[in-house]
Amino acid sequence: MQSTASGSVFTAMDTCNRCFILPLAFFIIFFENLGTNVFGFNGNEQTETMVEEAMSYSPQFSTRHGIYNVEDVEGDDWQMVETKGNQFVVNGQPFYVNGFNTYWLMVFSADQSTRGKVSELFQQASSVGLTVCRTWAFNDGQWRALQKSPSVYDEEVFKGLDFVVSEAKKYKIRLILSLVNNWDAYGGKAQYVKWGKAAGLNLTSDDEFFSHPTLRSYYKAHVKAVLNRVNTFTNITYKDDPTIFAWELMNEPRCTSDPSGDTLQSWIAEMAAYVKSLDAKHLVEIGLEGFYGPSAPSRTQFNPNSYATQVGTDFIRNHQALGVDFASVHIYADSWISQTISDAHLQFTTSWMEAHIEDAEKYLGMPVIFAEFGVSTKDPGYNSSFRDTLISTVYKTLLNSTKKGGSGAGSLLWQLFPDGTDYMDDGYAIVLAKSPSTSNLISLHSTRLAIYNSMCSWRCRWGCKKKNALEAFLYHDDL
Repeated sequence: MQSTASGSVFTAMDTCNRCFILPLAFFIIFFENLGTNVFGFNGNEQTETMVEEAMSYSPQFSTRHGIYNVEDVEGDDWQMVETKGNQFVVNGQPFYVNGFNTYWLMVFSADQSTRGKVSELFQQASSVGLTVCRTWAFNDGQWRALQKSPSVYDEEVFKGLDFVVSEAKKYKIRLILSLVNNWDAYGGKAQYVKWGKAAGLNLTSDDEFFSHPTLRSYYKAHVKAVLNRVNTFTNITYKDDPTIFAWELMNEPRCTSDPSGDTLQSWIAEMAAYVKSLDAKHLVEIGLEGFYGPSAPSRTQFNPNSYATQVGTDFIRNHQALGVDFASVHIYADSWISQTISDAHLQFTTSWMEAHIEDAEKYLGMPVIFAEFGVSTKDPGYNSSFRDTLISTVYKTLLNSTKKGGSGAGSLLWQLFPDGTDYMDDGYAIVLAKSPSTSNLISLHSTRLAIYNSMCSWRCRWGCKKKNALEAFLYHDDL
């Protein structure tokens, strides 16, 4: 988002012994808030039986920070996320993602007066089962800059990022860290071009960020500084920290000066390989919006408009670059199709997602995350009911893929805010305390994914009757 403020789970090994904990509080909360029909059967008896079975295999159950187990994890219990075919795995277990974006965490964390909002956000996110947060690991040359000039850093701001990483681990939330912006907010490629001009380079376009060797070297130096950073709170080097889910090369890269896509493809190939040369452990993704380009003319029918074909990105080709581990897609029907709310937004969302899931399976053989999606309160015709319907549409489409062992690996809401940060809202902010129906939707989806993530253990311990009750809950249409 351009910010204005700046193999199937059912084939997993049955022998695993570290399955995600599904505490009693899950089912009590959903039963009370959403009613028995959500579970696909009437009465409490089967629900209680299902809960008791879950609890009997959940000795580490804790509600210290919320309804999910977020006990501090150390050593072997906190492992890197990896890919296996078209799925994410942790310790050999499936890892389907329900997550969120909050881009400004580092800036808030760098200031003691606002740092508490970071902890508050992670606590609230963990309480509804969100497991991944995407946020900025950049702020170039602007207010509260991390990188004040090429390779010159503000240590206090870097300590702010350190705190974000350490606090995320405390609440058992993994981070996707984006390394630069396509847009001007927080510096972006335009700031790199300004630095280049100040150094005497003859630059005429912001897109020369992708092609000029000096600007490429500036970016690589930043990547190296972040990956080799030793966290001042945990004493763990970023490139060794499993709290980090993945590195994102750039937020929403576009290179409109070269619609062929060759310039951006070259940059992606070089930078993905460079990140892997420094850090072979973590996953890498590009940060694309998902637009189809010249390499797949038959797929451009799914683009939201004809302009999307001309921005220099190419979903399938870009993700075939060596070193890229999973695909990213954004969903903004209200920006791309029409600002006025309509059912066309929902129809586009479904077809857009299904096309990318199919391509991730057929051509890429990798997971795909829908890394930004939302709807703005500023849109004509907006209401909270439509927002819930849009979120349900995204979640249902993902579940349709998940239950078949497909590439639909997760989604990240744009964006989650703690109370009292409304002045940062670009129209898309969701404050859980003020949005009970949306909070319930998120919680329900988190629960379903948590069950999928532990399915191998449940499968070998449960009989048919219990399994059928579980599947009724997983596959029920009433989100």
